Amino acid sequence: MPSREVPYRLFDADNHLYETEDSLTRYLPEKYRKAIQYVQVDGRTKIAIRGQISDYIPNPTFEVVARPGAMEEYFKNGNPEGKSRREIFGKPMKSVPAFREPGPRLELMDELGVERTLMFPTLASLVEERMRDDPQLIHAVVHALNQWLHEVWGFAFKDRIFTVPVISLPIVEEAIKELEWCLERGARAILVRPAPVPGYGGMRSFALPEFDPFWKVVQDNGVLVAMHSSDSGYARYQSEWEGNQTEHLPFEVNTFRMVGEWRPVQDAVASWVCHGALYRFPELKVAVIENGSSWLTPLLETLSDIYKKAPNAFPSDPAEEVRNRIHVSPFFEDDMSHVVDVLGVDRVLFGSDYPHPEGLSDPLTFLDTLKSVALTEDDKAKIMGGNLARLLSV
Repeated sequence: MPSREVPYRLFDADNHLYETEDSLTRYLPEKYRKAIQYVQVDGRTKIAIRGQISDYIPNPTFEVVARPGAMEEYFKNGNPEGKSRREIFGKPMKSVPAFREPGPRLELMDELGVERTLMFPTLASLVEERMRDDPQLIHAVVHALNQWLHEVWGFAFKDRIFTVPVISLPIVEEAIKELEWCLERGARAILVRPAPVPGYGGMRSFALPEFDPFWKVVQDNGVLVAMHSSDSGYARYQSEWEGNQTEHLPFEVNTFRMVGEWRPVQDAVASWVCHGALYRFPELKVAVIENGSSWLTPLLETLSDIYKKAPNAFPSDPAEEVRNRIHVSPFFEDDMSHVVDVLGVDRVLFGSDYPHPEGLSDPLTFLDTLKSVALTEDDKAKIMGGNLARLLSV
């Protein structure tokens, strides 16, 4: 039974599956097979990308995982006792079929009271950054993963689980080809990393005119662009301050990197307007997922100041363009009243990050965050599912 009965249909913008070990390699062409390997290090399985062991995801097999919502109290109340990460996470659990397969996941969704969800991969977040100097490899691995996602989960399972394929943009023609492949198989949304795009000529913004042919296909097909939290590569810049070359490790305490934790998404959203793609494609649908909302007000204030100084650089007020076009899924610990005031009810999305430890153990408790906001039941229905249903046309 759900934790409580609600009078509206819940559509969660942020659920995750846990991949199997062959998710990146089952359909990978033979010439790329050695690019991704699982290796044993001191009795533990690790993933190696082109021979380099990564700790970005500590247990890439997902046979044992942190409990859903293990970090809830940490995010709600901080860490006044100075607990270690191990103490915060608590006792792990064995992965269950509902984390691996769509059928059991539907049964779990029924228990949790969630009718529909976007379903994001987990392991995928490490791919692009660790292959940024080899665009062909990126496209090959992304396609292999999407083939696995489609085979195991489908892109619209029972019209309740909408699994989100990954699209990478290094080679525009390949990105369009991948997008069309996913659309032919029922994809309603795509995951685009909030980061500069790697390529043969170096890194560059996804919002530059060279990517317009891709965004036109996205817009023409009504696809939702989900900019989900990922490894955006900013550890490279942060490492220069620290005098090392360590990779981004999301579960390790690093106070300097915590200062700029949301800089990637702030830059990504700024790029949409500063490089013009949001203006050039007025029907494009964009949602920022699992990045919270703490970056939003500082960005809007900065954009407003820039517009005051350089109005001729934009077709219209960039801050207003962001407010009117970008949908945001706040964290449960965010100031929901402020988010609604800034964006309006129509652009706020409920997302639980289930079953990740950073998310909610019971997705419906997101409703508790709306108690402090003066909302009608219709407004709550929009946030808890109606807005996302509109964006996906379901």
